[in-house]
Order: sequence, then C-alpha cells, then structure tokens
Amino acid sequence: MKAVRVHQFGGPEVMAYQDVSVPEPGAGQARVKLEAVGVNFTDVYHRKGMYPGQLPLTLGVEGGGRVEALGPGESPVKVGERVVFAMQQGAYAQTIVVPTWKLVPIPEGVSTQEASAVLLQGMTAHYLAHHTYPLQPGDVALVHAAAGGAGGLLVQIARLRGARVIGTVSTPEKAELARSAGADDVILYSHVDFEQEVKRLTGGRGVAVVYDSVGKTTFEKSLNCLQPRGMMVLYGQSSGAVAPLDPQVLNTRGSLYLTRPMLSHYTRDRAELLQRAGDLFRWMASGQLRVRIDRTFPLSQARQAHEYLEGRLTKGKLLLIP
Repeated sequence: MKAVRVHQFGGPEVMAYQDVSVPEPGAGQARVKLEAVGVNFTDVYHRKGMYPGQLPLTLGVEGGGRVEALGPGESPVKVGERVVFAMQQGAYAQTIVVPTWKLVPIPEGVSTQEASAVLLQGMTAHYLAHHTYPLQPGDVALVHAAAGGAGGLLVQIARLRGARVIGTVSTPEKAELARSAGADDVILYSHVDFEQEVKRLTGGRGVAVVYDSVGKTTFEKSLNCLQPRGMMVLYGQSSGAVAPLDPQVLNTRGSLYLTRPMLSHYTRDRAELLQRAGDLFRWMASGQLRVRIDRTFPLSQARQAHEYLEGRLTKGKLLLIP
C-alpha cells in the first residue's frame, strides 16, 4: 500500500509518498481501509520533530473509512462498518491499524469525509468549551484563528454554550466566515491591534477566556486581554512555540490561569470518546454545527496540503483522499 512517511524531521519536502507493507491487526485492533484523512497542525509538529516520534514515521492522526479486518478478541465494531478515529498515528496511508476502542461508528446521514473533517478539531472544540474553561451564558471568549477548522467549530460550540465570541482573523474573507460561524465581533488582526480592540469591545473589562491556537505571535497580547482570574488556554502553536514564562506574570496581570491542554487527555476512555463524538454528530444532524471542508488533496499531494496549511490559507478543514 501507499503511505506518506518522514525519514528525517524538517519541512514539507521531507515527506515521502512510498510503498509500505499492509499492516495486520493484533488483539483488540482493527484494520481500516481509509477513505478520508484529516490534516492537522499536530501533523506539522510531528513532521518537524516538535513532538516525539520514532523515525521513519508515518504522519497523520485522524481518518475515516471501513473496517477491513479484525484481530483476535471481542470488538465494539464489525467488518464493513464505517468508522472514524483521532489521535492514532499513521493515518497518511491507504490502510491503518487502530485499537478498536478508539473507533467511532459513523451514523447514517454523516458522510465519511464530514466525519473525518470534524472528529479531531470538533472534539478539541468540545472539550475546550465544556471542560477546560466551561463557558457559561454571558461569558466573553476570545477565539484566535476563528475562521480555521478548529476555530470555526469552537465559535459555533461557544455560541451553543451561550457565550459572546470575539474572533480574530487575517483577511476580510475569513472575517465573513467567522461571522457566519456565529462570532459576535470579528477583529482583523492584520489591520488593527487586537489587544486594543478587545479592550474597546469589552469596555476595558477584558474577556473571561482566550482560546489561542496561534502561540508565539499572539500569546503576550492575549494575556493582556484577560480580565482578573481569566484563563489563557493555549491549545496550539501555529506561529511557533511560546517563550518560557515566569509564573509571577500571571499574578501581576490579575491572578490569571494558564493551561496547555491536548485532546488525548480529554478522551481517555471509550465512554468519553463516544460522548464527545456523539454530541458533534447530533449537532450536525440538527443543523446546529456546520462542518466546512475547505480543500481536499490526493494522498500523494500531502506536501502541498502542508504548505497550504502552514501558509495560513485555510478556511476550514483540509482532507487527504487515499
């Protein structure tokens, strides 16, 4: 079969589209024939070596398709069933072996592409809004990259929670996307200072929480946007890693909270996984959550997909099609 692997860490050019052996499922595992693969910034971090990984490494942690074979033992899924998964390394391939507890059945009415586009970023938005900082009606939240895949879903879920959402984007086109997702206010950070604009929009009070997936270029000003005892939620670093921080800064700026969460800690067992995924699928079925697929690329063009993602051009989810 074909897969996209890296034999050394680096830029998009290190990705190789090559032949590898078809994997065989062991006990408690299933082999999934992939029909769609999600492209995420975590793939970039793995490619660059920012996250630990043993070389050679098959990239990708999210995808969907049909169960092709099962290993020994009981299984919550059956051969031929449509399933989707997240946080399982090796998805940039035609097939993948996944622990069966991680496989989420795709309900009727949801396409495999839609399921593959929503699971990782949607569950991320779900835990951010429900558990990392549990938004309450009347809370004001600042969402960076509000027109991106995760940001657009987070805006919608935050609104479902009753929060007022201020989003930041880079272009007028992305501003329209953020507004269509439900953002109450949208700031073009390429045109104005987002810190000053947040303070103006909140009458100087600041926001209860900042959801920041950008990192290096937004972190410092994001702290200044928080009201006393506000929470800084750093869940990505698309612009680069944040510099080390003296904890005393959190004290002087209002007894702030800072957290750096990740999805695997919020989907620690099958019950939690199915609960989060189930909410997403129900909201999609009812029209309360819209999933925007920006572009699809053939699996062989994974390099171009990464260049598009790192160029901050995305207006929704990117998918690879094996």
